[in-house]
Amino acid sequence: MSSARDFTARVLGRLLLGVFVALLAACDANAPRFNNVDITGANYARDFRLADSRGATRTLADFRGKLVVMFFGFTQCPDVCPTTLSDMAEVKKRLGKDGDKLQVIFVTIDPQRDTAEVLAQYVPAFDPSFIALRGTPDETAAVAKEFKVFFQKVPGKTESSYTIDHTAGSYVFDREGRVRLFLRHAGGVEPIVADLKQLLR
Repeated sequence: MSSARDFTARVLGRLLLGVFVALLAACDANAPRFNNVDITGANYARDFRLADSRGATRTLADFRGKLVVMFFGFTQCPDVCPTTLSDMAEVKKRLGKDGDKLQVIFVTIDPQRDTAEVLAQYVPAFDPSFIALRGTPDETAAVAKEFKVFFQKVPGKTESSYTIDHTAGSYVFDREGRVRLFLRHAGGVEPIVADLKQLLR
């Protein structure tokens, strides 16, 4: 009798496991499929506290209700940074009316040369709505650590002619301020537009 009960329990257990797996598959089928790296639920890239080019302290909460794309770079960057900002300007344009729901943020990793005045001219040149943030060297290092962003000075011919190696991707936050995506550099404009449209639904 005990053996029959054990057999029945095993059969029921397997059936329940099958139902559970099927439900998980159904949930997964309804989950959004992104072109870029889905980091929903990550325990990093949670927030920042930095000054904008006018000196006002900004945090992620200031942009609640908008999609936020956040990129770390420096104004004397020869290729990655201007390409990223140009691509994001094109992304905003292709979003049409929904472009107003996008906020692009450029965080300098070179506060020594990227003064508030320099940033105020450089970043909005790509799109007037784009904003730049900067901090002290310690604040910059802390935010970079929170966002798992690597950066390191590469000496130049003179003390001020250095360049900086750095992480080239961007982070995307949804309209509730949750980190959702990591955009690979040079992945193309269309995949970003498609992913942002999904987040806007």
